[in-house]
Amino acid sequence: MILSCFVLPSCQRQVGEKTLLQRSFYNETWERFDYVRNDIAIKAETTYDLSLHISFTDDYPYDYIDLIFTVFTRDGEPFRSKEYKPKVKDDKGQWSAELKDGCYTFTLPINKQLRLEEPGVYCFQVEQKMPITPLVGVKKLALVNNE
Repeated sequence: MILSCFVLPSCQRQVGEKTLLQRSFYNETWERFDYVRNDIAIKAETTYDLSLHISFTDDYPYDYIDLIFTVFTRDGEPFRSKEYKPKVKDDKGQWSAELKDGCYTFTLPINKQLRLEEPGVYCFQVEQKMPITPLVGVKKLALVNNE
């Protein structure tokens, strides 16, 4: 299922212990099948309010980004997967967020009530599906629990 949604501009902020997954692309580019992933140990039933913080520089060539967010169960099976294709620039090519510290940072709501009921290790994964790879201009990606 494809979900086109509105991306909310966000100030860059420190996310500390609420960061579940993070990757910097300042010294590298993001390849098509270079998954950004992290294993999360769940000890008891847990509910997450997830958002993805993405920072871009002016050399990002598109007005949108195509991402897939997937949670895998402790057995390695996909538990939840959804495609996101938010616009980051308007029809005139102007960014929809303010430039701060050399980047345009957006917050993309992912899932407000993601409930994991069984204890175990789950894998949270983000992949990009852009047409040209490597993808330039993405500088930072962070999956945050807002609860």
